[in-house]
Amino acid sequence: MTPAMQHPPSEPPSAKGPLLSCTARENGKPPLVLVHAQGTDSHSFDRVIKPLSRDFSIYAVDCFGHGKSPHDPALYNVASAGDALVQLIKDVVGRPCALLGHSSGGLIAAYAAGRTDLCKLLVLEDPPFFSSQGDRRKSTFNYIDLSSVCHEYLQNGVDENFVLYYFKNQYAWNFFPEKARRKMRPKSIEAARKFLEKHPERDLKVPFWPKSALAAFVGMGSYDPRFGEAFYDDSFHCGIPHEEILAKIDCPALFMKAKTDWSDDGILFAALSEEDLARCLELMPRCETARFDCGHGIHVEQPRQFVQAIKKASAGGRQHH
Repeated sequence: MTPAMQHPPSEPPSAKGPLLSCTARENGKPPLVLVHAQGTDSHSFDRVIKPLSRDFSIYAVDCFGHGKSPHDPALYNVASAGDALVQLIKDVVGRPCALLGHSSGGLIAAYAAGRTDLCKLLVLEDPPFFSSQGDRRKSTFNYIDLSSVCHEYLQNGVDENFVLYYFKNQYAWNFFPEKARRKMRPKSIEAARKFLEKHPERDLKVPFWPKSALAAFVGMGSYDPRFGEAFYDDSFHCGIPHEEILAKIDCPALFMKAKTDWSDDGILFAALSEEDLARCLELMPRCETARFDCGHGIHVEQPRQFVQAIKKASAGGRQHH
């Protein structure tokens, strides 16, 4: 496998604006740019890099507030991140590419795809279109989980490692039966505390926690909770309606949709609803859909099917040129 080359953000920021950090695995094949979800970093995609590298040169980006990219709350919005992504595609990738974004990374990728002619295929991995904007955001899993935990952490001036604080306060504890939760939670928190004290630079590992649940902690050690605050107060969207972002996209696209679940009290336990997906497809007439019977992290839970769907969409796009 091609060795990875790190493209650090320039210090100080250039006249072009702040730059995103990117790890490139260039092998002469067509480029695929990967944009991760919030809370994690470019290593979120590590399990699928090798199979994707058979068909693509990989450019894995760290979003602002994550990984090695600048940590500056003024940049924690779709316009700043999207414009920086357009700049990276122009300056670092330098040729027509496929662009994939997971979750909030999908919002950023969609914004960028509407502002560069170099994006020839847009792949949206379960992005929270419509559901994460305005008052509706308050009835979503992300809002009651990561966004609210970030808000409380910042409001209360907590003097504690954010990874441990999130592990202790994550909404997932509500999915345990009460008796099991009372028994497991203190032990798991203690195990997490010991692990982070011993390995402060490593991604969290806790005994008996499923891989798919721990995937949310990949790269969280370098996550700025002020990024989560931007989703809590809706400043991430800069007042740009999602319709406007989607209407600007004219390249072929693939929308990867994970399962849709609702809580008994009407909380959306998914990135977006079926109605939201239908609106996305109306606004992107060149968009195909691929459905996955799994949770939000499709590339984590169904990596083989994820890779196959990208290869198929890419092959289809090449045939149309």
